[in-house]
Amino acid sequence: MRQFLILAVALLVIGGFVARYFDQAMVQQPARAAAAQAAYEPRQPATSGRSLTLETGRDGHYPAEARIEGRRIDFIVDTGASLVILRESDAAQIGIRPMRSDYTATVSTANGKIKAARAQLERVEVGGITVYDVPALVLPDEALWKNLLGMSFLSRLKRYEVANGRMVLEQ
Repeated sequence: MRQFLILAVALLVIGGFVARYFDQAMVQQPARAAAAQAAYEPRQPATSGRSLTLETGRDGHYPAEARIEGRRIDFIVDTGASLVILRESDAAQIGIRPMRSDYTATVSTANGKIKAARAQLERVEVGGITVYDVPALVLPDEALWKNLLGMSFLSRLKRYEVANGRMVLEQ
């Protein structure tokens, strides 16, 4: 019983710190998003056949340019995202325009839960790498500042690796 009480108190303390952290993160989010957008400077990735090397940006992210439905779309490679995530405005450029009633998926983000619309991308090309039939989600533009190239794309590669400020994608 005593161990249970100690564990309960520890969880309450940790919960308080986590709540404080997220409160601060939500207050600072707009400023960080603006700074990250300003720091984002796309570079030409090194590509070799079906292998691609991405350099880290000044903001610590790995920017990637993809072609979907023949249109160029900027992404951040995000191994923490389960799926490819598109902003509504970028999804509209490639012909995906979900109705409000299509927003049936609930997504947990650092800023809380939000509704998203499911989509299927026929073909995603990044450098010399092409992946077909990629599951994706569409989120309102205000929910994120950049599209995310997540695991629904990355998991279909032979490998991806991060080392020394570079990310290598290989098909």
